[in-house]
Amino acid sequence: MAIERVERADWSVRIRNVLVSVFDKRDLDVLVEGIRRTTPEVRFYSTGGTYARLREILGENAERLVRISDYTGQPEMRGGLVKTLDYKIYLGILSETYNPDHTEDLDRTGATPIDMVVVNLYPFGATVARVEHDAEDARGNIDIGGPCMLRAAAKNYLRCTAVSDPADYARIVSEIGERGGSISFPTRLDLAKKAFATTGRYDGEIAAYFGKLDAEDAGAPYTWETK
Repeated sequence: MAIERVERADWSVRIRNVLVSVFDKRDLDVLVEGIRRTTPEVRFYSTGGTYARLREILGENAERLVRISDYTGQPEMRGGLVKTLDYKIYLGILSETYNPDHTEDLDRTGATPIDMVVVNLYPFGATVARVEHDAEDARGNIDIGGPCMLRAAAKNYLRCTAVSDPADYARIVSEIGERGGSISFPTRLDLAKKAFATTGRYDGEIAAYFGKLDAEDAGAPYTWETK
Protein backbone atom coordinates (compact mmCIF):
# COMPACT_ATOMS: atom_id res chain seq x y z
CA MET A 1 0.00 0.00 0.00
CA ALA A 2 1.35 3.40 -0.98
CA ILE A 3 2.00 5.93 1.78
CA GLU A 4 -0.36 8.87 1.47
CA ARG A 5 1.28 12.26 1.15
CA VAL A 6 0.09 15.16 3.28
CA GLU A 7 -0.32 18.39 1.33
CA ARG A 8 -2.12 20.64 3.83
CA ALA A 9 -1.39 21.42 7.48
CA ASP A 10 -1.82 24.20 10.07
CA TRP A 11 1.13 26.47 10.82
CA SER A 12 -0.19 26.99 14.36
CA VAL A 13 -1.98 24.27 16.35
CA ARG A 14 -4.06 25.13 19.39
CA ILE A 15 -3.33 22.86 22.35
CA ARG A 16 -6.63 21.38 23.52
CA ASN A 17 -5.78 17.76 24.39
CA VAL A 18 -2.52 16.77 26.09
CA LEU A 19 -1.33 13.25 26.88
CA VAL A 20 1.13 13.15 29.78
CA SER A 21 3.10 10.08 30.92
CA VAL A 22 6.39 10.87 32.62
CA PHE A 23 8.87 9.12 34.88
CA ASP A 24 10.58 12.40 35.79
CA LYS A 25 7.80 14.64 37.18
CA ARG A 26 10.10 17.59 37.70
CA ASP A 27 8.49 20.97 36.84
CA LEU A 28 5.33 19.31 35.59
CA ASP A 29 3.34 22.00 37.38
CA VAL A 30 5.06 24.66 35.27
CA LEU A 31 3.82 23.05 32.06
CA VAL A 32 0.32 22.10 33.20
CA GLU A 33 -0.53 25.37 34.91
CA GLY A 34 1.01 27.36 32.07
CA ILE A 35 -1.10 25.63 29.44
CA ARG A 36 -4.26 25.86 31.51
CA ARG A 37 -3.85 29.59 32.09
CA THR A 38 -3.93 30.25 28.36
CA THR A 39 -6.30 27.43 27.37
CA PRO A 40 -8.78 26.79 30.21
CA GLU A 41 -10.67 24.23 28.11
CA VAL A 42 -7.59 21.98 27.80
CA ARG A 43 -7.94 18.32 28.77
CA PHE A 44 -5.11 16.19 30.13
CA TYR A 45 -4.98 12.41 29.63
CA SER A 46 -2.77 10.39 31.93
CA THR A 47 -2.23 7.23 33.94
CA GLY A 48 -0.47 5.81 36.99
CA GLY A 49 1.76 8.06 39.05
CA THR A 50 1.54 10.84 36.50
CA TYR A 51 -2.24 10.87 36.85
CA ALA A 52 -1.91 11.22 40.61
CA ARG A 53 0.55 14.10 40.25
CA LEU A 54 -1.70 15.88 37.76
CA ARG A 55 -4.62 15.61 40.18
CA GLU A 56 -2.50 17.40 42.77
CA ILE A 57 -1.51 20.13 40.34
CA LEU A 58 -4.99 20.68 38.92
CA GLY A 59 -6.76 20.64 42.29
CA GLU A 60 -10.27 22.01 41.87
CA ASN A 61 -9.82 21.84 38.09
CA ALA A 62 -9.28 18.06 38.15
CA GLU A 63 -12.41 17.59 36.01
CA ARG A 64 -10.10 18.49 33.11
CA LEU A 65 -8.11 15.28 33.79
CA VAL A 66 -9.03 11.97 32.12
CA ARG A 67 -7.66 8.60 33.18
CA ILE A 68 -6.34 6.79 30.10
CA SER A 69 -8.03 3.52 31.05
CA ASP A 70 -11.37 5.37 31.15
CA TYR A 71 -10.65 6.89 27.75
CA THR A 72 -9.60 3.63 26.07
CA GLY A 73 -12.00 1.34 27.93
CA GLN A 74 -9.10 -0.97 28.74
CA PRO A 75 -7.62 -1.46 32.23
CA GLU A 76 -3.87 -1.30 32.74
CA MET A 77 -1.96 -4.57 32.56
CA ARG A 78 -0.83 -5.67 36.02
CA GLY A 79 2.45 -4.09 36.95
CA GLY A 80 1.77 -1.22 34.55
CA LEU A 81 3.33 -3.08 31.63
CA VAL A 82 0.61 -1.95 29.20
CA LYS A 83 -1.06 1.41 29.77
CA THR A 84 -0.95 3.46 26.57
CA LEU A 85 -0.47 0.90 23.77
CA ASP A 86 -3.97 1.30 22.42
CA TYR A 87 -5.54 2.05 19.02
CA LYS A 88 -7.44 5.11 20.28
CA ILE A 89 -4.24 6.60 21.66
CA TYR A 90 -2.29 6.26 18.43
CA LEU A 91 -5.23 7.26 16.26
CA GLY A 92 -5.42 10.45 18.32
CA ILE A 93 -1.70 11.12 17.95
CA LEU A 94 -1.24 10.22 14.29
CA SER A 95 -4.47 11.50 12.74
CA GLU A 96 -4.09 14.32 10.22
CA THR A 97 -6.32 17.38 10.39
CA TYR A 98 -7.36 17.54 6.74
CA ASN A 99 -7.67 13.81 6.06
CA PRO A 100 -11.41 12.95 5.90
CA ASP A 101 -10.71 9.25 6.42
CA HIS A 102 -8.92 10.04 9.67
CA THR A 103 -11.82 12.25 10.76
CA GLU A 104 -14.16 9.36 10.06
CA ASP A 105 -11.96 7.03 12.11
CA LEU A 106 -11.96 9.48 15.03
CA ASP A 107 -15.76 9.78 14.88
CA ARG A 108 -16.25 6.03 14.55
CA THR A 109 -14.14 5.19 17.61
CA GLY A 110 -14.89 8.24 19.75
CA ALA A 111 -11.17 9.06 19.76
CA THR A 112 -9.81 12.54 20.44
CA PRO A 113 -7.05 14.25 18.43
CA ILE A 114 -4.06 14.57 20.77
CA ASP A 115 -2.28 17.90 20.22
CA MET A 116 0.66 17.36 22.59
CA VAL A 117 2.44 14.29 24.00
CA VAL A 118 4.58 14.83 27.10
CA VAL A 119 6.76 11.80 27.81
CA ASN A 120 10.07 11.06 29.42
CA LEU A 121 11.43 7.56 29.71
CA TYR A 122 12.27 4.96 32.34
CA PRO A 123 15.85 5.55 33.56
CA PHE A 124 17.56 2.68 31.77
CA GLY A 125 20.96 4.39 31.60
CA ALA A 126 20.94 5.38 35.26
CA THR A 127 19.85 1.88 36.27
CA VAL A 128 22.67 0.07 34.46
CA ALA A 129 25.19 2.66 35.68
CA ARG A 130 24.62 1.55 39.28
CA VAL A 131 27.30 -0.72 40.69
CA GLU A 132 24.69 -3.08 42.10
CA HIS A 133 22.29 -4.07 39.35
CA ASP A 134 21.60 -7.17 37.30
CA ALA A 135 20.00 -8.00 33.97
CA GLU A 136 16.54 -8.11 35.51
CA ASP A 137 16.92 -4.55 36.77
CA ALA A 138 17.95 -3.54 33.27
CA ARG A 139 15.15 -5.48 31.58
CA GLY A 140 12.54 -3.99 33.89
CA ASN A 141 13.65 -0.46 33.03
CA ILE A 142 13.16 -0.84 29.29
CA ASP A 143 10.40 1.63 28.42
CA ILE A 144 8.03 0.45 25.67
CA GLY A 145 5.06 2.82 25.59
CA GLY A 146 7.09 5.98 26.11
CA PRO A 147 9.32 5.70 23.03
CA CYS A 148 6.34 4.58 20.93
CA MET A 149 4.31 7.65 21.88
CA LEU A 150 7.25 10.01 21.42
CA ARG A 151 8.00 8.61 17.96
CA ALA A 152 4.35 8.81 16.94
CA ALA A 153 4.04 12.42 18.11
CA ALA A 154 7.34 13.36 16.49
CA LYS A 155 6.31 11.71 13.22
CA ASN A 156 3.14 13.80 13.20
CA TYR A 157 4.91 17.10 13.91
CA LEU A 158 2.59 18.63 11.31
CA ARG A 159 -0.08 18.60 14.02
CA CYS A 160 1.24 17.15 17.27
CA THR A 161 3.87 18.52 19.67
CA ALA A 162 6.31 15.92 21.07
CA VAL A 163 7.75 17.00 24.44
CA SER A 164 10.57 14.79 25.73
CA ASP A 165 12.53 17.06 28.08
CA PRO A 166 11.34 19.01 31.17
CA ALA A 167 13.89 21.67 30.26
CA ASP A 168 11.58 22.68 27.40
CA TYR A 169 8.48 23.27 29.56
CA ALA A 170 9.11 26.96 30.21
CA ARG A 171 9.79 27.62 26.53
CA ILE A 172 6.57 25.87 25.54
CA VAL A 173 4.50 27.76 28.09
CA SER A 174 5.99 31.04 26.88
CA GLU A 175 5.09 30.35 23.26
CA ILE A 176 1.60 29.16 24.13
CA GLY A 177 1.08 32.40 26.06
CA GLU A 178 2.39 34.56 23.23
CA ARG A 179 0.38 32.73 20.56
CA GLY A 180 -2.95 32.53 22.40
CA GLY A 181 -2.77 28.81 23.18
CA SER A 182 -1.02 27.56 20.03
CA ILE A 183 2.33 26.04 19.08
CA SER A 184 4.00 27.02 15.81
CA PHE A 185 5.32 24.67 13.14
CA PRO A 186 9.02 25.57 13.72
CA THR A 187 8.69 24.72 17.40
CA ARG A 188 6.91 21.44 16.68
CA LEU A 189 9.64 20.51 14.22
CA ASP A 190 12.41 21.42 16.66
CA LEU A 191 10.83 19.35 19.45
CA ALA A 192 10.30 16.43 17.05
CA LYS A 193 14.02 16.41 16.26
CA LYS A 194 14.78 16.29 19.97
CA ALA A 195 12.29 13.46 20.52
CA PHE A 196 13.84 11.38 17.72
CA ALA A 197 17.31 11.99 19.18
CA THR A 198 16.02 10.96 22.61
CA THR A 199 14.50 7.68 21.45
CA GLY A 200 17.53 6.92 19.27
CA ARG A 201 19.91 7.46 22.17
CA TYR A 202 17.70 5.38 24.47
CA ASP A 203 17.61 2.44 22.05
CA GLY A 204 21.36 2.73 21.66
CA GLU A 205 21.90 2.44 25.42
CA ILE A 206 19.75 -0.70 25.55
CA ALA A 207 21.46 -2.28 22.54
CA ALA A 208 24.92 -1.53 23.94
CA TYR A 209 24.12 -2.99 27.36
CA PHE A 210 22.54 -6.23 26.18
CA GLY A 211 25.10 -6.58 23.40
CA LYS A 212 27.75 -7.17 26.07
CA LEU A 213 25.80 -9.82 28.00
CA ASP A 214 26.23 -13.52 27.52
CA ALA A 215 23.55 -16.05 28.50
CA GLU A 216 25.19 -16.73 31.86
CA ASP A 217 25.09 -13.08 32.95
CA ALA A 218 21.64 -12.43 31.48
CA GLY A 219 20.24 -15.56 33.11
CA ALA A 220 21.84 -15.10 36.53
CA PRO A 221 18.89 -13.38 38.27
CA TYR A 222 16.46 -16.23 37.59
CA THR A 223 15.58 -19.69 38.81
CA TRP A 224 15.17 -21.73 35.64
CA GLU A 225 12.54 -24.41 35.27
CA THR A 226 13.53 -27.31 33.08
CA LYS A 227 10.86 -29.62 31.66
